[in-house]
Amino acid sequence: MHPDSALGPGVVIGEYAVVEQDVVIGAATRLEPYVYVKRWTTLGERNEISAGTVLGTDPLDKNFTGERSYLRIGNANKIREHYTISRGTAPESATVIGDGNYIMTSGHIAHNAKIGDRTVIASTSLIAGYVEIEDQAFVSGGVGVHQYSKIGRLAMVGGSTRVNLDVPPYFLYAGLYVEPKGVNLVGLRRAGLGPEDIRALKTAFKILYRSGLKLEDALKRIETEVPTHHTLHLTAFIRSSKRGICRAGPLLANHQLAPE
Repeated sequence: MHPDSALGPGVVIGEYAVVEQDVVIGAATRLEPYVYVKRWTTLGERNEISAGTVLGTDPLDKNFTGERSYLRIGNANKIREHYTISRGTAPESATVIGDGNYIMTSGHIAHNAKIGDRTVIASTSLIAGYVEIEDQAFVSGGVGVHQYSKIGRLAMVGGSTRVNLDVPPYFLYAGLYVEPKGVNLVGLRRAGLGPEDIRALKTAFKILYRSGLKLEDALKRIETEVPTHHTLHLTAFIRSSKRGICRAGPLLANHQLAPE
């Protein structure tokens, strides 16, 4: 324990754990043995960090200059064994993890990623630099997420999928190259969405992925025919996409992915 670190009440530090200077750990957080918390990392309250995890690592980025940057982790997260999360690359930038996330074993979240609240990131998944994952998304095991990609709220990505495009919210995705498969019914129901909201999202899925419309025409039709809070979040997410969304299979991937 470095004397310049700050621990809240009820923090538990396991055997052989290391906490560097300029680290803040909130109340009732627990570090299991062999956890390493590096400089300029902040942990909120009631986090559970399992053995062998390293937080605040230097980014795996050739542009990194060694200057001060941050890892900021919120409250009530579970980060399981042998995980690594890097701090930001640019000076004063940050990697940000929200609240209530369940992050499983033996994976990595890279520099400047932004993870929302109540997500699940399963074992051996790799989250590259500048990736954004919105609230309540589910990333299955063995998924690789390319840098700058974005995964939307309540989306579910199947195991061993390669995510190299933006993944719109509320739907299921799978395949070697990420492809839409349907509506994330289990996730939506668990999140408390009612039958009317789910019906609207089913209609939006059909318009977006099965109608054959150009992307902008599909978005306008969704906004006209089924304008709900969730479908409007869906269309706003797609319009904000910079990488383009996964919309077609790999044979068509270069033709219909970017917003028109």
